[in-house]
Amino acid sequence: MIDQIKDITSEDKSLLEKGLKLPIMEEFYSIQGEGYNTGKPAYFIRVGGCDVGCHWCDVKESWDPNLHPLTDVNQVVNNAQQYPAKAIVITGGEPLLYNLDFLTQQLSNNNVEIFLETSGAYPLTGKWHWICLSPKKNLPPLPEVYDRADELKIIVYNKNDIKWAEEHAEKTNKNCKLYLQPEWSNMDKVMPMIIDYVMENPKWNISLQTHKIMHIP
Repeated sequence: MIDQIKDITSEDKSLLEKGLKLPIMEEFYSIQGEGYNTGKPAYFIRVGGCDVGCHWCDVKESWDPNLHPLTDVNQVVNNAQQYPAKAIVITGGEPLLYNLDFLTQQLSNNNVEIFLETSGAYPLTGKWHWICLSPKKNLPPLPEVYDRADELKIIVYNKNDIKWAEEHAEKTNKNCKLYLQPEWSNMDKVMPMIIDYVMENPKWNISLQTHKIMHIP
């Protein structure tokens, strides 16, 4: 993905490879709306760039890293410090396309928890208090991410995704929490199926996009 960023100087490319600069799409303070950490106030850092290409992605504008400015990571850390958040969510796009060691190290100096949202398709960098693995069909997760995942979140668009979810659950570690989340545009159709399945298979939990229900960014 670094090679796809156009008109980049050799200096910026070096800083990008070291994780000292990142293409940042947006930063904002909000409420975590999905999965295990639902309801927690958190500062979100959305990194631009993704080559997974999910048809139901609701942040398609994050895919092209060239649309998002290369930003000094120290500035990102300073921005996060302006808010009372005790949790920081690094999301995308696909954050693991980049070296996240420096970002997470600097954030950890501020006594906050650091959460990652990833498809797991690329090697882990960074230090994390919580890893949410949300696999995508075009690029499967790496074994190391299955091993480290604290949470498996499967987006359910149709009944075939339930079987697909079980295939991924078998690869996770024994402490990984399992979530089925209805795809937003198809929620009314698949929600009854998810409810029935979770009641019959209580190792699974239901995740909802509560931030959309509450009209929170």
